[in-house]
Amino acid sequence: MSHPVRSPRRLLAAASATLLLAGCGLSSPAASERSGGADRGTAAPRLADVTPLADARDWTGATSAVVADGTVDPVATPEPALPVTVTDAQDTSVTVKDASRVLALDVYGTLARTVFELGLGDRVVGRDISTQFDEAAGLPLVTQNGHDLAAEAILELDPTVILTDTSLGPWNVILQMRDAGIPVVVVDSHRGLDNVAELTTQVATALGVPEAGAALVERTAAEVDDVRTAIAAVAPKAETDRLRTLFLYVRGQSGVYYLFGEESGADGLIDALGLYDVAEEIGWDGMKPVTDEAIVAAQPDLVLMMSGGLDSVDGVAGLLERLPALANTPAGEHERFVDMEDSQILGFGPQTADVLNALAVAVYAPEAVS
Repeated sequence: MSHPVRSPRRLLAAASATLLLAGCGLSSPAASERSGGADRGTAAPRLADVTPLADARDWTGATSAVVADGTVDPVATPEPALPVTVTDAQDTSVTVKDASRVLALDVYGTLARTVFELGLGDRVVGRDISTQFDEAAGLPLVTQNGHDLAAEAILELDPTVILTDTSLGPWNVILQMRDAGIPVVVVDSHRGLDNVAELTTQVATALGVPEAGAALVERTAAEVDDVRTAIAAVAPKAETDRLRTLFLYVRGQSGVYYLFGEESGADGLIDALGLYDVAEEIGWDGMKPVTDEAIVAAQPDLVLMMSGGLDSVDGVAGLLERLPALANTPAGEHERFVDMEDSQILGFGPQTADVLNALAVAVYAPEAVS
């Protein structure tokens, strides 16, 4: 079997997935199973409906960003036009003849959500641990020990097609599925604002519903544009007035403390929220273990995190104890941290607009969700 040369972005996506798998597998079951930010505060209203702070620095204390409504809203009720042959993200030619029993698996649950939003949710026969929305919650799990794929669990469901990326492993399970004759379509592992449309199109094309895919791309883009317009209305116009922001990936159980920089997906998120991406200023590319020097150089006003990561260090106090350099920054001094459910914050799928809205409310109008 040939192995095509991966682009730097795909290599970074694979590295991100490896990091997420290494950390998330050690999370407690309760944290792994928590859905949609449950028990983390009030769901976010529309940003356009709240009164923002006069100065985004005028708040103290950690805030959770909670998506208001996670209900699936299918864009269509399509009938797949099959067979279809696609060339996937690994340059493998795959023919899909039957989409009656679908598995869509990745570390964020983005692929399953996309299938449901395309109107094919009734064809999905199982889920990964990250697929937490209500409509899929009753499906049998095909992951174990966190995000490890279980070959027997997959085969028992007799899928007619599997959609996945390189974010879940072991990879030999995917190869085993192919050896069993199941069409496996590998989509792009990169998650970012720059490829939401591309990822949606890849999924829709592989399932033989390109028109539904185009409709979902259009709807998602319009929703994101609306939220970004609302953000632009409240975010500081001058770059020097924007909150200096870092994205920390933490798994305290395994001693993982990473700073996500350029090309990690976190950079696009920070920019979209009208914040100042400090990682770019200090030349921090990709995902690397955070250092005291980087924290001191960054002097963040705000830190974005996954909820599971913050929980893994017993909250803000525990994080500042483990990273004393962070305690001596504006973010640390004011305990200005915003967390969001692990499966949502960097998922970049059909819920992208809702994620941006919830984060923006937590940043610019924290009293609305405190």
